[in-house]
Amino acid sequence: MTTARRSPASPVEPTSAHTTEGAARRRRPEERRRDADRTRGELVQAAFDEFAARGYAGARVQDIAARTGVDKQLISYYFDGKDGLYQEVLRTQFARDAAVNDPNLPLEDNAARYVRHALADPRLTRLLLWAGLSEDPDHPATLPPASLDLTSMTARRERGEIPDDLDPAVVLLVMIGAVTAAVALPHVIRAIFDLDPNGPDFENHYAEQLRALLAHLHGRQSGPSAPTGY
Repeated sequence: MTTARRSPASPVEPTSAHTTEGAARRRRPEERRRDADRTRGELVQAAFDEFAARGYAGARVQDIAARTGVDKQLISYYFDGKDGLYQEVLRTQFARDAAVNDPNLPLEDNAARYVRHALADPRLTRLLLWAGLSEDPDHPATLPPASLDLTSMTARRERGEIPDDLDPAVVLLVMIGAVTAAVALPHVIRAIFDLDPNGPDFENHYAEQLRALLAHLHGRQSGPSAPTGY
């Protein structure tokens, strides 16, 4: 542990301990910070893969460390252990996910964007499914405070996009469920759509149908798709 604190990025370098420590002494502080930042980022991405594939309980710190070629003790050094790493994954990925939301787009266009985003990278959806299905009272899935902010949904109701008799929280939960289903239920998708759940035909059809469904909430006809880039 002492060696890791002296040169936290050293386990990723294929050199002897003596050479690594000497190189670390010669590097300027900003170079060491860049190495540390790179190692932290690689650990977060490796953990994202592991937590999405196996859930919190099934993911092992040694497997996460092995993905990046570093000593597993660096997880304790940088994140104070597995739980801290898990919370950092959630924080990082919800921040990335929030960039998909555009409060200036119609609700139905936003929903279609989220469908395409989730199908392009289903890892966050899978991670949250693991968290919900295997929730442990001793380790509840704690989401970042701003991850499910209702402010934009409330604003949509105030400007008439959501009818006054609907709770914005319920509308948001229904949208999350609709997006999650596109990732979580491939066997159902095959049965009722007769389409490949990972193929572009399903993605396009489902995104457009969800747009049309939500457009009916405020009595609009679903028009041409808005740009889906994010």
